[in-house]
Amino acid sequence: MREGEDGLEGKVAIVAGGGARGDGIGNGRAAAILFGRAGAKVVVVDRDLALARRTEEMIRAEGGEATAVSGDVTAEADCRAIVEAAKEAYGGVDVLDNNVGIGSDKSVVDEDPAFWDEIMRVNVRSMFLMSKYAVPAMAARGGGAIVNVSSISALRPRGLTAYSTSKGAVIALSRAMAVDHAKDGIRVNCVAPGPVYTPMVIRDGMPPERREQRRNASPLGIEGTGWDIGNAVVFLCSARARYITGQTLVVDGGVTASAAPR
Repeated sequence: MREGEDGLEGKVAIVAGGGARGDGIGNGRAAAILFGRAGAKVVVVDRDLALARRTEEMIRAEGGEATAVSGDVTAEADCRAIVEAAKEAYGGVDVLDNNVGIGSDKSVVDEDPAFWDEIMRVNVRSMFLMSKYAVPAMAARGGGAIVNVSSISALRPRGLTAYSTSKGAVIALSRAMAVDHAKDGIRVNCVAPGPVYTPMVIRDGMPPERREQRRNASPLGIEGTGWDIGNAVVFLCSARARYITGQTLVVDGGVTASAAPR
């Protein structure tokens, strides 16, 4: 493969959770923009259509091709409609980035059972439903690639019990899907982000000292951003990763390797 050839030119990529507040760069928006730069046609999905449209605008401003779609990826009808919208706009689906999630910091004793169910619905059911409808569309085109976004919290739980459980399920789901759909020419992998600074973190009001603590948790001494996660997603969906499936790529600046405190 020659330099610059990643096989994404003309491919159709759905990015679930591709919006972000303002012009901020979250994991999903970064992946969407990077897919656009690679020549893919990007279907940007967000529950808030305005946020998806802003990502679409950012892609088009760089000369890329994109369309914004509103949808609740925990609802089966919406997931079916999203895939149909991609097929109608661009003729099919080649790539799916499942990048939707919510968190909780409670133990099993303290967690509200209703919120436990909500976390599983958003973090796991959404990926199941989007994949349920994207996989047949990919298979019809001879294959494709799916990346499900997990978290290092699945690998080193530290007080985020429901979240860690859901993200562990995402890893298991990815491995099972990789086996199930290899026959269809579909690769399925997982990205496990570490502490990255995104609009979601900013929204939650992270104090500067906490941000610095997270940066220092990396032995590299640098802060992760949405671009780091987006680059990992795009790599795993590219032809450069043609022999990679069923894997979890940890993108955390070495945090889990060093077992540094939060």
